[in-house]
Amino acid sequence: MLRIDLNADLGEGFGRYAIPGDEAVLDLVTSANVACGFHAGDPVVMTHTVTRAAERGVSIGAHPGYPDLLGFGRRELMASAQEIGAYVTYQIGALQAICKVSGTRVRYVKPHGALFMRAVKDPSAADAIAEATREAGEGLILLGLPGTQLSAAAERAGIGFAAEAFIDRGYFADGTLVPRSEPGAMVHDPTICADRAARMVLDGIVEAVDGSMVELQPDSLCAHGDGPTACEVLEAVRARLESSGVTIAPFAA
Repeated sequence: MLRIDLNADLGEGFGRYAIPGDEAVLDLVTSANVACGFHAGDPVVMTHTVTRAAERGVSIGAHPGYPDLLGFGRRELMASAQEIGAYVTYQIGALQAICKVSGTRVRYVKPHGALFMRAVKDPSAADAIAEATREAGEGLILLGLPGTQLSAAAERAGIGFAAEAFIDRGYFADGTLVPRSEPGAMVHDPTICADRAARMVLDGIVEAVDGSMVELQPDSLCAHGDGPTACEVLEAVRARLESSGVTIAPFAA
């Protein structure tokens, strides 16, 4: 039986700044990547997101990023490997404490934004993230792009790795993501996203921006929760996959 997880980045408001739609997105995903206060989020938002996710049986993952609220974690800060390890440890620990109080736990780690993009190609950054994930305990799984430095770092660290595919992001032929600054980086049309999701899960491929086909075997599909059509995309994807006999369930339950 085919099964797939649906994840989204959530809890990315802070203070008086709220991201609308988180509650609706939580009704559609099976895993929530919760911002941990560096690129977005704060203790109140984190607690609210964790509580609402737990009520729905949604798996909770830490979504650590660079300490960059102004840039939403999408600016490369050129932090050292030691700094990256400390950043990730700090953020996982904060979310673990909130989850413990809320009667649940963190099950996986997915880097955010510029930190994610750096870990795809930089082995020292990837190793720092993987080692921090291992040291945080609880059998945490690293979620990210397969065939990259991040997946290799998980293997070196002796921790589990789950392969992620992006239904609303453009791909290069080498399987990496098109930067947001370039044309074709984002896909917002729900029908196109549903088609892409079906091909990813059923056929194991996604079309790159140059027309070539990238092979993949995802454990989880990501839709960005702050996108303008996030709910419509997730609804379309769920309907298409379920009608094709695919079970939607967390990869880390």
